[in-house]
Amino acid sequence: MPITFMPEEIMETIHMVKAENLDIRTITLGISLRDCVHSDIEVVARKIYDKITCKAENLVQTGEDISKEFGIPIINKRIAVTPIALVGEGCTDEEDYVLLAHAMDRAAQEVGVNFIGGFSALVHKGFTKGDEILLNSIARGLAETERVCASVNVATTKAGINMDAVYQMGKIIKETAELTKEAGGLGCAKLVVFCNVPEDNPFMAGAFHGLGEPETVINVGVSGPGVVVHAVRENPEVDFGTLATIIKHTAFKVTRMGELVGREAAKRLQVPFGIVDLSLAPTPAIGDSVADILEAMGLEKVGGHGTTAALALLNDAVKKGGAMASSYVGGLSGAFIPVSEDAGMIRAVEEGALCLDKLEAMTCVCSVGLDMIAVPGDTSAETLAAIIADEAAIGMINKKTTAVRIIPVPGKKVGDRVEFGGLLGTAPIMALHPYSAVNFIKRGGRIPAPLISLSN
Repeated sequence: MPITFMPEEIMETIHMVKAENLDIRTITLGISLRDCVHSDIEVVARKIYDKITCKAENLVQTGEDISKEFGIPIINKRIAVTPIALVGEGCTDEEDYVLLAHAMDRAAQEVGVNFIGGFSALVHKGFTKGDEILLNSIARGLAETERVCASVNVATTKAGINMDAVYQMGKIIKETAELTKEAGGLGCAKLVVFCNVPEDNPFMAGAFHGLGEPETVINVGVSGPGVVVHAVRENPEVDFGTLATIIKHTAFKVTRMGELVGREAAKRLQVPFGIVDLSLAPTPAIGDSVADILEAMGLEKVGGHGTTAALALLNDAVKKGGAMASSYVGGLSGAFIPVSEDAGMIRAVEEGALCLDKLEAMTCVCSVGLDMIAVPGDTSAETLAAIIADEAAIGMINKKTTAVRIIPVPGKKVGDRVEFGGLLGTAPIMALHPYSAVNFIKRGGRIPAPLISLSN
């Protein structure tokens, strides 16, 4: 059934857009590339380019038209494709898939999207030849393209943690940072390492088009930290139950708007509507911060004692409100806590209130993980791998998605800053523990799945 709005709801939405930074963060078109498989990689590259440019030729214009007609900003129009490790696997004589990354990048440029996700592999239980080639191609693929994003799933609750993959990702992150050092290691901002990766996530850099998805699909990522912080600030003395209800009502309104836009885009593009991702996605703009929401709840500074409890309340209330607004909720859905993309998080790190250990604790109750964390450039691959392993363990044990997007910034040390610009923002270089995990990481093999995985 179509979504209908009362006049007062329309006026309320207009206010949220104008005064509270409400927007649709992304409409993401998922495209299956499974029919692009061929033994000749040149043919695969051509088929990838042709299919993306055909299926997505009207995506950007459709988003702009809906934005103008509905008066709702749609910030990003993006594409997610089948994991390239699967598509390239038919090219049995190839040593890398960088040519396929270039084809994705050219197609993204041609249709006008800002990012395309899916230079990806699923290796939580081991590697195929295609997976190994893809992983060996990530650093160059990201360094030599502008719009391509990569993701690798190294763990699940059912399979455990592939520690060989974790170690390799530590090395790949180091290599990617080095190849993009002139831009502050920017390539690493386009690379995510997952546990329990969702196959319908519309947000970058982790989006790809999962194997259970249709030929094409529209997934929507809404945003609304500014709306939620406004609602919390208007109720400074209510108890936690009442506060949760207020946040739920706010999330309900935001989600309804997101589904309206998503269904309209799907109808105009003549593709199925997939899901609404409820994640509160902050930006560096003042007033669009998840950290500000937590401080509006009564914390003097995000990162202090009570932060994890406040984030748990926020994340749960957002999910409950969104689930009442839509039958098709998916993706990550919750609250993002990226450091560089959230003005309040940046401030808390620079003032010494927020450290990596506290961020890790917060990821136990938020929707993703350690996101857009800048660390010293001399951080070892083993330390990066250990950070990934810790985060994957949280996701595996808690049956939730966790992820790591970390940037060892070449030439930078603790106390420095790196400027990425745009939505990627500014990242203060965060301190890490000095103690080595080399002997732990070099054990290799798989950390077994927990007992809770035996749920059949």
